[in-house]
Amino acid sequence: MFIQTESTPNPATLKFLPGLTVLEAGTADFPNLEAAQKSALARRIFAVAGVTGVFLGSDFVTVTKDAGTEWDHAKPAILGAIMEHFQSGAPAVDGEAPADGGHAAHSGPDAEIVAQIKELLDTRVRPAVAQDGGDITFQGFERGVVYLHMQGACAGCPSSTLTLKMGIENLLRHYIPEVVEVRPVAV
Repeated sequence: MFIQTESTPNPATLKFLPGLTVLEAGTADFPNLEAAQKSALARRIFAVAGVTGVFLGSDFVTVTKDAGTEWDHAKPAILGAIMEHFQSGAPAVDGEAPADGGHAAHSGPDAEIVAQIKELLDTRVRPAVAQDGGDITFQGFERGVVYLHMQGACAGCPSSTLTLKMGIENLLRHYIPEVVEVRPVAV
């Protein structure tokens, strides 16, 4: 098994490409070991010293490390954990993918606007941030403000504010006049 690695815009995060399907549908974000209880793959990776986050996409695994850990030391152990998991034949995550692609549910008078926001996120934004090893999900819309949750390489990335304000906010405002601002939220 040959696993490729790619750097991401976030220096604390690397993207691992095992050449196999990681998740059949959706994404899975494990910001800590406690959140990883439903993923044997994430638990194996968290066993590597210095790992602070694991994010799973359709064909990649994104791993975030703490500031005191060097990639030269952590990367071989992470590669070993990923290889060991795929050789075991176990699924990456136990259970179903999140409903609605990871987006928060929304109903009410703004339902049509929210549907447009989710469609733009799914067709234009999420594929681009997946290339960088991350994901962005809709969490809310209130008084013209769109609330988004950044995951994987996007969480804690130095350029995430620029991505939100100059990229996503401008895109949403262009297509949906009711959008006035985009803000990040932690879930």
